[in-house]
Amino acid sequence: MRNYLRPVLAALVLALAAPAQAQPLKDADPALWVVQDDDTAIYLFGTVHVLKPGLSWFDEAVWAAFSQSDEIMLEMIEPDQSTMAAMIMKLAVNPDGPSLTEKLPAGKRAAYAKALADLGMPAAALDRFDPWFAGVTLSVAGLPKLGYNPESGAERTISAAAKTAGKKLGGLETPEQQLGYFDSLPEPLQLRFLVSTLDDLPEMASELDKMVGSWAAGDPDALAATLNESMRETPEIGKLLLSDRNARWAEWIEQRMKTPGNVFIAVGAGHLAGRDSVQAWLAKRHLTAKRIRY
Repeated sequence: MRNYLRPVLAALVLALAAPAQAQPLKDADPALWVVQDDDTAIYLFGTVHVLKPGLSWFDEAVWAAFSQSDEIMLEMIEPDQSTMAAMIMKLAVNPDGPSLTEKLPAGKRAAYAKALADLGMPAAALDRFDPWFAGVTLSVAGLPKLGYNPESGAERTISAAAKTAGKKLGGLETPEQQLGYFDSLPEPLQLRFLVSTLDDLPEMASELDKMVGSWAAGDPDALAATLNESMRETPEIGKLLLSDRNARWAEWIEQRMKTPGNVFIAVGAGHLAGRDSVQAWLAKRHLTAKRIRY
């Protein structure tokens, strides 16, 4: 589940990010698809929300598709940090009842305290926040130490290029919607996510490197195996965060196909991989997403 929480809170790690160091660029060729008819082309590009500097991916066919598009659509338009912080305070703070530490299984409390300490945070720092937010914090706050810089993420690169080019820029969802998905999860599921995050922390660096490697190689099947594994463990979360959203986005694409023009859609790569992908939902609407090979 943590891979689907990162985009909405990427702004939270910006202030923690280490400065990018100049280095030789390594070629990457992420997967790209197009849905088109006589007067409309909608490109589908899968992103990784936080990358290490040094990958050359915004070129070749990806750049051509972007350049040919008048409209750019992301999962959401990222708000400024103060706006995001206000949303989190409204949704994620839990001032009453047992503390988050008390809600955790007794056998996980030491690991939780250690994870916070490793980030330089007091043991009670998140005790008045919902479990989902604590899980997100543990997932993203340590990314700069692993070399992942939010400024190198695909969405920020695409968004900046769209603004520079004067292209129409929009979001398929709002930040409030994305936060609301997670805040609406029953507390037992939120606690399962937090515990799963604690268990996965030791392998986070290797899993992220594996994911980015599959993305750079344009291998959606490998991405599906890596990104969507946790969804199979909790089908109710998979339905909320993956399948239902993909179905809505496929409906948006079907409606947008009725209007001439070119659109470049960039969403998390996990949404374009696996049996519940956007492409699969498009097929149910008799629309074909064709892979662009380059």
